[in-house]
Amino acid sequence: MYQKSYHIHFVGIGGIGMSGIAELLLNLGYKVSGSDLKSTD
Repeated sequence: MYQKSYHIHFVGIGGIGMSGIAELLLNLGYKVSGSDLKSTD
């Protein structure tokens, strides 16, 4: 049947906390994007 798709955008995704949450949600099937002022490796 119909399945709703969720897209979550994080502000400040470069930090260890936000990137961890984003990875968890990505693994659960959510569409994830993000932005940060500083680039990280």
